[in-house]
Amino acid sequence: MKRSNRLIALTNHFLDNPREHIQLPYFSNKFSASKSSISEDLDIVDEMFQHEGIGHLERVYGASGGVKYIPNYSEKNAQAFIDALCNMLEDPLRILPGGYLYMSDILGDPHMVKQIGRIFASKFSDLNIDIVVTVATKGIPLAYAVATHLNVPVVIVRRDPKVTEGSSVSINYVSGSSKKIQTMVLPKRSLPDGSNVCIIDDFMKAGGTITGMRSLLAEFQANVQAVGVLAEADDEEDERVVDEYVSLLKITDVDIKKNCIHVQPGNIWGPRKG
Repeated sequence: MKRSNRLIALTNHFLDNPREHIQLPYFSNKFSASKSSISEDLDIVDEMFQHEGIGHLERVYGASGGVKYIPNYSEKNAQAFIDALCNMLEDPLRILPGGYLYMSDILGDPHMVKQIGRIFASKFSDLNIDIVVTVATKGIPLAYAVATHLNVPVVIVRRDPKVTEGSSVSINYVSGSSKKIQTMVLPKRSLPDGSNVCIIDDFMKAGGTITGMRSLLAEFQANVQAVGVLAEADDEEDERVVDEYVSLLKITDVDIKKNCIHVQPGNIWGPRKG
């Protein structure tokens, strides 16, 4: 196989299998090439990944040595995407009755969701995450995007139990914004005890849903390593009940009378206490 062909095959393999440790003999046998040739190929792929700002190859030397692709979206690329997202959301036509903001088109766009997942995965790449957890329904596409780049499973918390999922654990929690009592359910076999989890959600106002998920996950002795939300509301009337989280966007104002919206980047470039 020509080197150009090997480079394409290697790049495709790493993009499809992020964070998966592969020993060099695997590639040598697959491409009928020497380890030295494969090593040179990996140097080229690593250089281009870093040049494009999409990650790097992590090499391990020795008897059990190998390589794995670590997705890591560059800050420059992430900032450009988030700025464009802010401009999109400031369109007055997105204002819905009650001061809500229409975001379903973004959550339904595969390219945008993929980019959002890549940014979150980059932010959490140094953490030991086993599972991504979200609550039905709008957070599901985001959770799968993040999990794809972290190469881990997704677990979905629901409002009602499903007979097809067997016995479940349920809790009642108080919504941070509406102060209403709501229910969350998670099947017992969906999450191994002691798992390291990352919570992903599409929107956070006061943080009651995130707090509810934390309480539910505590029933499984799960360790919440990170919390990521696409957008947070800056509402002084509602006291934030979540302390640590990462947000991509911050909706600072939705003025129905003036028909205008103000959106700015979230706290992703630095932790902020809620």
